Amino acid sequence: MATAKPAREVNTANVNQIPIAIIGATGYTGMELVRLLSFHPGVSIVALTSRQQAGEKYGILNHTLEELDVPKIAKKVKGVFLCLPHHEAMNTAQEFRSWGVKVIDLSADFRLKKVETYEKWYGKHTQKKLIQEAVYGLPELHRAEIASAKLVAAPGCYATTNILALTPLLAEKMILPHDIISDSKSGVTGAGRSAQVDSLFSEVNDSFKAYKIASHRHTPEMEQELSIVAGEEVTLLFSPHLVPMDRGILSTIYARPTRKWTTAQLLKAYKKFYKNEKFIKILPEGSWPATKQVRGTNNCLISVLYDARTERIVITAALDNLTKGASGQAVQCFNLMFGFAEEMALTQTALIP
Repeated sequence: MATAKPAREVNTANVNQIPIAIIGATGYTGMELVRLLSFHPGVSIVALTSRQQAGEKYGILNHTLEELDVPKIAKKVKGVFLCLPHHEAMNTAQEFRSWGVKVIDLSADFRLKKVETYEKWYGKHTQKKLIQEAVYGLPELHRAEIASAKLVAAPGCYATTNILALTPLLAEKMILPHDIISDSKSGVTGAGRSAQVDSLFSEVNDSFKAYKIASHRHTPEMEQELSIVAGEEVTLLFSPHLVPMDRGILSTIYARPTRKWTTAQLLKAYKKFYKNEKFIKILPEGSWPATKQVRGTNNCLISVLYDARTERIVITAALDNLTKGASGQAVQCFNLMFGFAEEMALTQTALIP
C-alpha cells in the first residue's frame, strides 16, 4: 500500500507570515483549509467568515466567526480563499481583486474560459472580465501561470482526478480523444455541508447510486483542460456515483488505444510525465488504489492497465475530494503564488483507519 512521506521539520525562524482570510469557513472546504493552514508556518489566519454562524467561536482557534465585510478584511490580508457557492463567489472575487488582494476561488465561477460554456452549465456570469485573468489551479499542468497569478480557480474534485489520470496518455497520443468513459465514485462531502435530503444519513447509508449521468457540471471543465493537453477536442462520457463514505474519490476510466501497447509502456509514460511531481504516485503494475490510502492527504494515486483481450486501456485514480480535490490543492496553489515550497503544510500521511 502506498503511503505519503513523513512530514518534514520546517524551520520557521525566517518565514514571513502571509495574512489570509477564509471566506465561508464553516463549510467542508473551509474547515479543511483551516485544518491545513493551521500547520502552515508561513500563514497567519486573520479572518474567518460565516453567514450563518457569525459571532460564534471557531473550534479550538482563537477566532470569532464574522460577517463578510470585504473592505474591512481586504485592509488586513494579502490573500483570500473563497469557499462560497457558485455565483456568489464571482462578485466577492471582483471586490477583493479591486483591493489588490490575491484570490483563490474554490467555486466553479472562473474555471471555464468561455463565458458561453459557463452560462450553459451554471447560468449567468456577472464578472466576465475576470475570467481571462483567472488561472486554472492544477499545479501539475499550470505551475508557472499559478505562480504569477492574482486569481486562481481551484479545480473541481472529479475534474482533478480525471485530468491527472488522462493527461499523460493524451499528451503522448496513446489514446483516442473521442472515446473515453469515466466511472467516478465520490464520498458524500462532495455534495457540500448544506442540509439536503439526498445527503441525509438514512438516504445515503447502505446504498450506492449514480447521478447526473452525462450531465455533471465538471464535464466541460475536464474536456477544456484535456483538450489543451491533447491539442484537439476531447470528448468524455462522465458517470458520477455517490458512495456511502465521508470523503474520497475513485475514478475508473476506459479509453481506446491508438495502437497496441503494453502495460509497461503505459506506466513508463506516466512515470516520465509525473517524474518531478510530489503528490502524484504511480502504482506498480497489478496494484490498484483505494480511497483510504489518500484520506486526508494531498496525494493522487494512479494505476494503469492495457487489456489486450478487449483492446482497452483502464486507468484508476484515487484522491481525497476535500484535500487534493479541493482545499489541499488550493493550499498548493497558495504556496506557488506566495513563493513557499509547494508541499508546505501538505505532507500529512493518510488517515487510517
